[in-house]
Amino acid sequence: MSAIIAQLTRRQLLWQGNNQQAAYQALSSGFAELDARLGGGFPATGLIELQTDAGIGELRVMLPYLKQQQASGRLLVLIAPPAEPCADMLAAAGINLDALLIISPANNNAMLWAAEQCLHSGCCASVLLWQPQLSLAQARRLQLAAEQGAASLIVLRKPAQYLSLPVNLSLALTAKAQGLSVKVLKRKGGWAGEVVNISMQQHWPALCLADSSAATALTAVAG
Repeated sequence: MSAIIAQLTRRQLLWQGNNQQAAYQALSSGFAELDARLGGGFPATGLIELQTDAGIGELRVMLPYLKQQQASGRLLVLIAPPAEPCADMLAAAGINLDALLIISPANNNAMLWAAEQCLHSGCCASVLLWQPQLSLAQARRLQLAAEQGAASLIVLRKPAQYLSLPVNLSLALTAKAQGLSVKVLKRKGGWAGEVVNISMQQHWPALCLADSSAATALTAVAG
């Protein structure tokens, strides 16, 4: 039995819940309520999965973390983003545009190759990859490259119903009027299933919808 457990652990298919501190070196997400659910924040290295629809704030919620990653003096790489990122928004969030690289590969294989090379190079602090689907073998390979390059790989894809991947952290994001709802699907060395609502009202008030209850009360008074 011990040999089977050791084999599953080496293949990153089994996490040890009593080894949380060693398995999960975190950097603050920039949102205290999320840090409290994640043992301090996002993993500094390894594979992070965001299951999300596009354009709901999935990049904005990562910006405080990415700013910290860039503080090491290494590159931030975006591979195959679905739309051209807004330079003004990134700069306002503290992202160093001189250390930002955007790659637009021709196909999925080229995306994976580019991600692996960036991670292996040691020149990149974080790589964001918009990839619709990864196999277990591909995820393990990218996880290893991220750990060897002391970098984080953030894979963004649509909500999935198939087998979960061997990742350090997997989150499901859904849009809310004031920001995002974040569900922890998987966390290396920790528990899954927790949900936290993140308000972006303070950071980006123009992008938040009016509170429905307040709007209803205002309408009743006016009437």
